[in-house]
Amino acid sequence: MGQDHDDILKAKANDQIAFNDLFNRHWDLVYGFLVTKTADPNKAEELAIEVFSKAFDRIASFDDKQTFSSWIVTIAKNHHIDKFRSSKKRSKATDHVSEMNAMEISSLDPSPEELLISNQNLDHVLTQIKSLKEDYRTILKLRYFDDLSLKQIEETLNEPASTVRVKLFRAKKMLSNKLKLE
Repeated sequence: MGQDHDDILKAKANDQIAFNDLFNRHWDLVYGFLVTKTADPNKAEELAIEVFSKAFDRIASFDDKQTFSSWIVTIAKNHHIDKFRSSKKRSKATDHVSEMNAMEISSLDPSPEELLISNQNLDHVLTQIKSLKEDYRTILKLRYFDDLSLKQIEETLNEPASTVRVKLFRAKKMLSNKLKLE
């Protein structure tokens, strides 16, 4: 607890190195917990990144009476439950689509107008990506346009796993916020 305690105090003062140390020290615990819950390493990785982001956003509310590991696993548990609930709602909506007959599904093909709107939306998303800092643009490009795995991105950028994961999460969050503002 000694090292965690020191890093938590530093993290509360916005020390990035302390955040990275906590991230590296507790990554295996959180990721392992989420792998057992999701049975999907990719989903677990995505959720773990989100969990650490939530924890770091709320580090000021950390209570020294508990351990950091129990606090972050509680956040992971609650985050997994929230995601599970929202995915169940989406799955019910997609069940409706699977019940449609082939004629109804063929009528779901986009019209020329819908394609135009979709292309305009893509242009808008690309414009918003271009407005991000270069680090964030690069990591989004590598992940979603070049379709590289996180490991490949780490090698390409020659950066540690924790840095790549945090940058990717922050880039997605910033892009999401920019798209919601309109």
